[in-house]
This record gives sequence, structure tokens and C-alpha cells, in this order.
Amino acid sequence: MPGRPHLFIPGPTNVPDRLLRAMWRAQEDHRSTSFPALTRSILDRLPAVVGSTTATPFVFASSGSAMWEAALLNSVPLGSRLLAPRYGQFSHLFINTAEKLGYRVDVLDVPWGEGAPADAIEQALRADTAREIQGVLLVHNETATGVRSDVGAVRSALDRAEHPALLFVDGVSSIASLAFEMDAWRVDCAITGSQKGFMLPAGLGILFCSPRVMAGLDMLNTPRAYFDLRPMRDNNAQGYFPSTPATTLLWGLDESLTMLHEEGMANVAARHFRLAEGVRRAVHAWGLRLCAARPELYSDTVSAVVVPDGADARRVIDIAARRWNLSLGSGLAQLAGKVFRIGHMGDVNELMLAGALSGVELALLDAGVAVQPGSGVAAATSWWRESAAPLGS
Repeated sequence: MPGRPHLFIPGPTNVPDRLLRAMWRAQEDHRSTSFPALTRSILDRLPAVVGSTTATPFVFASSGSAMWEAALLNSVPLGSRLLAPRYGQFSHLFINTAEKLGYRVDVLDVPWGEGAPADAIEQALRADTAREIQGVLLVHNETATGVRSDVGAVRSALDRAEHPALLFVDGVSSIASLAFEMDAWRVDCAITGSQKGFMLPAGLGILFCSPRVMAGLDMLNTPRAYFDLRPMRDNNAQGYFPSTPATTLLWGLDESLTMLHEEGMANVAARHFRLAEGVRRAVHAWGLRLCAARPELYSDTVSAVVVPDGADARRVIDIAARRWNLSLGSGLAQLAGKVFRIGHMGDVNELMLAGALSGVELALLDAGVAVQPGSGVAAATSWWRESAAPLGS
């Protein structure tokens, strides 16, 4: 099919040409005396992306979900009791990882479309009078449902309960796109990957650890091998890695950090809100609704759109891909066939999204979903014009 494909799944996201050029290089000696300059450039600049001056970052050749395992194994003993709300596919998988490793997880089930229940978390922590719960697992931005939870409210719940549990936050679809305040929220482990807000191919798992976690690394007896942070810490201090790093992706990550810092993290978050609000107005104009239950839960990186009764979202997705060269995210688990997802994070702007919304309208009409042609695009572009910076600014 002629022309460029439209990739609007919630990750991997579009890789900008600038990052492709940064990665287009010959392989190199990762033990050379010049390599530490790249390592330090990355590790020194990563904490600012998560609003931290105290976090220690780690970069693995892995996926973002592998950092669930790395975070747990390096901070709490195996068999420990954990607390986790479950409100989407990725909170489910985070819990599943912990259970497979041998942790005991108290699960707070919440309807999909809702967010993390701070009050219920506080009640569960207050009830834990023996202080057995070692950690709280939280997904900041639930990619399956397009729901963003309030991490600050969960931190306040821990504080009100006066509970010492560690706070683990999956920020895979939020970090480098949405406001993330690791220090202010006192997050102990923040987890992400390269393929979403960092605008890179999949292949890097990124973990940020608080001073509290770092202080306990050497005292923990949990069996660890590849994901042992101790050799990573020691090698990183010299500018190296304990095993062969994904050097090409590291060059891309270095350039990604330059792009993010050039724009400014507050501006990155503001851009994502503005673009996402255009998508939400398009959904409303189509007469459809989002999976997220309330506006305060709306994600600025992915919108999960509920199709009308009798329609199959899988048909919308298939038509969009085969006929209109547009990739949309599918509904996962209990949402299969009920929602399609529009990813709007990373390297994206108004006209890119306008093209995607046009394709969604075409696919909806082809799938028999009655929408007014052009209505969503008009609603989105009207908002973007209203909210644009004045010409010349």
C-alpha cells in the first residue's frame, strides 16, 4: 500500500527520524574507554524525566514488564505479602508476575474503567496491624482501559495509615509522556520501557529506585541473577554494564533524552493533554464513550473507545488495518471486542492524529457503526485551534 502506515496503537509508538538517525551506526566496543561517556549521559539525565533528584536509574536489555520482576526481587524478600488493586489487564499481569515469583498478593478487585481505590488501599493497610504487607503495586496508567490513577492519592493513603510498605509504580505508558513526580509521591520503584514515551523500539527496560531501595540492596538475600541490581550498580558507576548492553538502543535513548529535555517535561505533559483532549472530543462527537468511568480518570496517552451494543470492535480494528492502513489497539481480556484503543503518546502532533481520527471514522462506518462523517475530526481540530499557542509566540 502506498504512503506511510498510521501507527496508533498504545505502543510501540512512532520512532521519529531523529532517533532513527541516532541509532543508525556501526556496532561498537562496549568495553572501550570512550563508552562511559554515553552511559553517564543517559544515567545522569534519566531521573529528571520522573521528577527526581534522588532516584537511581537502571537500564536493562529487556522489556518494561521485565522491570516488574527486577523491582520486586531487589526490594522485598520472596514470599513477602503485597497489596495490589486490579483494574485492567496490566495491573492483572503485574500481580500475576508477583505471584509466579512466590509473593503473596492481597488483591483489591475494581471494575475495569475505574482507577486505583485510594480509600480501599488505606483500609487494607490500616487492617494490617502486624505490618506484614511489604509493598503496594500500582499501575499509574492502565493501558487496557485508558485510565490514569492518582499516585499522589495512593501515597497519601499510605501516609494516613502510617504504613511502611514500599510503593511500586508501573509507569510504562505514563513516564516520559505524563507528569510523573517520583520524589513528591515518594515512589520506591518506578517502572517503564523504551517503546512508548521514549519513542524508541521495544528492547529497553528502565527502572528507577529510591534511596530507600538502594540502601537495602546488599542486605536482601533474595536469589537474583540477570536482574540483580548490585552488579549493575557497580558497573554503572564506572560507566559500563555487567553484560552486553543494547548499544544501538542506548544511542537512541540518549537522543530521546535530549529531545525530551529540549521540549521540557512540563511541556511534554501539556502537549499530551492537549492532543488527548482532541481525541476525547472526537469520541464524544461520534456519539461513543470512553471505557474510563469519569473525566478525572481519562488517560492522556491512550483512549479506549467503547463500541455500541451489537458492534464488534475487532471488526473496526481489522478494517482500519486492512483497508485504511491504520493500526489501532485491540481490547484485551474482558474488553476484547468491546473497545478499540487509540494511542496518542510520544512523537505525535495534531495532523498525525487528525489522519488517525479520519481513519477511525472510515473504519467505524465500514463496520456499520453510524457516525456522522467528519464529525470527530471537526471536533478535534476545533479544539486544537482553540487551544493552540498564538501565532508568533
